[in-house]
Amino acid sequence: MVIQSSAPKGKVVQPSASRRLLALDGLRGLTVLLMLLVNNVALDAATPDQLTHAPFGGISLADLVFPWFLFCMGAAIPYAHASFLKQQLPPWAYVQKALVRSVTLFAIGLFLTSVLAHAPVFALGVLQLIALAYLVAALIYLVSPRPVALLFISGALLVGYWAALRFVPVPGAGPSIFEEDRNLLLYLNQTYLEPLGLRGLLSVIPTAALALLGAVVSQILRGPTQPDPSANRLAPISLELIVLGSLLTLGGWLWSFSLPFSKTFWTSPYILFSAGLGTLIIALFYLLFDLKGWRSLAFPLSVPGSNALLAYVAPIVFKVWILQGWSIHGQSLQKLWLNTMVSLDGPILGGWLYTLSYIAGWWLVLFWLYRKQVFLRV
Repeated sequence: MVIQSSAPKGKVVQPSASRRLLALDGLRGLTVLLMLLVNNVALDAATPDQLTHAPFGGISLADLVFPWFLFCMGAAIPYAHASFLKQQLPPWAYVQKALVRSVTLFAIGLFLTSVLAHAPVFALGVLQLIALAYLVAALIYLVSPRPVALLFISGALLVGYWAALRFVPVPGAGPSIFEEDRNLLLYLNQTYLEPLGLRGLLSVIPTAALALLGAVVSQILRGPTQPDPSANRLAPISLELIVLGSLLTLGGWLWSFSLPFSKTFWTSPYILFSAGLGTLIIALFYLLFDLKGWRSLAFPLSVPGSNALLAYVAPIVFKVWILQGWSIHGQSLQKLWLNTMVSLDGPILGGWLYTLSYIAGWWLVLFWLYRKQVFLRV
């Protein structure tokens, strides 16, 4: 893990993120802002359905945040691999770097899980799952980096996962059982994995497939030529992304009639649907930001998107240790902040004011780091 800072003293230098494709940073930034919104909404019963996790079998905007993080992580794999090829480094160096990144990300995830539990905990949380999925996807990419092969491998993983959930008998329940409280994954988690702190380990299979789909999109974006907003020949890239995104989204929706959407169990339809929507958003951002050159529109998303890991870790630590941990006259800083907003504008507007001011505050922090060229990298 490194904190990168390369700006000369007294001079603001634009970070390298601004010189690469803005579409990927746009989706990263959108995901970060959605994460801050969903994790800090303060409206209680008035919370919009799209900002809460959908019931079993459904999908909401809140359910797309985690998979889009994974999707963007997978999209970074071709760039890392290309860097190794450019430096003419041997394959073992790539494997070593992937292992180091995975272990570091896993360790940060354990730290966050322990922060939230207020005690040392070994469990598979968000970053731990991302670390394992990244490692599997990165190694697969090393062996077979072609987009067609990646699509085939991703499809094989998702079909195999679907077949296991649909047809492998659940002890004590029978075959073809996939319900919220009765399914093969739940049985394996409770019986074998949870005692080891590895509950959710089998989710690495579909999440690795999701990362591979992100790598496919990245391969399409990179293309055979460098981006040139004035070149009409790059328009087919957008069309290819739109077609792929539409097929993935439609395929995921149709597949959900065989196996329900489920964020908890990372079902194959959920993976395809999330990847499809992510691809369509990237296609839109590519058209607007990279092809048409609307960089001013991209900037609010590029700021958090260029520092996504820090934007995920820092707000959680700050919220638990500072906002919830410190108090004034027996009232936590978080509660004091929320109550102040509510007293000014009522429970609904005040709740929105609290949430939006929290997001704006972190955006300003990330903007300051952006100008200083300080980025958390693993």
